[in-house]
Amino acid sequence: MLRRGDARFPGSSVSVDGKSIGKVAQKTGRMKKKDIALTGVVSRIMGAFSSREISMRFMPPVLRLAALSASVVFAIPALASDESQLIESINSYRSQPQRCGSQASNELPPLSADPRLRLRASGAVDLQQAMASASYPMVNVQAITLNGPRDAASAMKAIQESFCQVVLDPQFVDVGVSRDDRDWRIVLARPLLSAKLGDAQSEGQKLLSELNVARSQARQCGGQAFAAAAPLAWNATLGTISQDHSRDMANNNYLDHKDRDGRTPGDRAELAGYSGQLVGENIAAGQDTVHKVVEGWLASPGHCANLMNPQYQELGAAYATDPKSSAGIYWTAMFGAQ
Repeated sequence: MLRRGDARFPGSSVSVDGKSIGKVAQKTGRMKKKDIALTGVVSRIMGAFSSREISMRFMPPVLRLAALSASVVFAIPALASDESQLIESINSYRSQPQRCGSQASNELPPLSADPRLRLRASGAVDLQQAMASASYPMVNVQAITLNGPRDAASAMKAIQESFCQVVLDPQFVDVGVSRDDRDWRIVLARPLLSAKLGDAQSEGQKLLSELNVARSQARQCGGQAFAAAAPLAWNATLGTISQDHSRDMANNNYLDHKDRDGRTPGDRAELAGYSGQLVGENIAAGQDTVHKVVEGWLASPGHCANLMNPQYQELGAAYATDPKSSAGIYWTAMFGAQ
């Protein structure tokens, strides 16, 4: 339970955003009245690009011996298992605050495995042509190719050491992994927005409904267990605050709880005249449906804990789009309690 006059902020974060829940900083000045629990992402977005492939060779090319057909039958499940394991490892890595070079990154939502992104592991690939052939309407795509790792753990170590900026880039939504012996190809992509969305506030109301469904069930958020929580009520003031922040992020190409003027969610709530004593915020980018947004938050321990918090009583939420931005679409959900 936060003391009045305290603010809980996410730690400075990853190449994307996230939070490092539990770091408490004393509030001063006009923000004395509200407690703030922040979750989401806090980091800078890499510049947009169409397609790019980067690679690393760990060892001289190895001779591949012809395998008996019987041994191939047994190898296929192992490879599939390693591919799935690597995706799980990447998502686990993204789910925690990380440091990548000089950049700090907070918790990120998990990437969704998309079979259309499973390209052949070896040889040259034209990414744009491959995405078109697979009917994947992409905005940005980037591939990592590795030669040498013998298993998923070795591949993940190589990614952390040499390609952390790629897997911690918040604009990416989907991932595909393929393997051929010691050749690996990891493809990360951001799709075009394909969903037909209603206006910002109506989608915010849908988000409220999905969050209430989530809150109606007991669940585990990382290492923290939550009982079912009471449904949230819509608050128009929080909805306007959310819409304004989503619009600011989209138009100015950033993903952060602090706006360009350094205002926190608590600052924005007070400036808008919200009378509640506790506010919290989840943000997201890249997902083009309410369902995808909620799925991502539930898979992220910090976001999950925020939306399951039984202290919250009301919510406002909205999205905004800007085709020139890195992620295309940005979401804000503001929680509050009187």
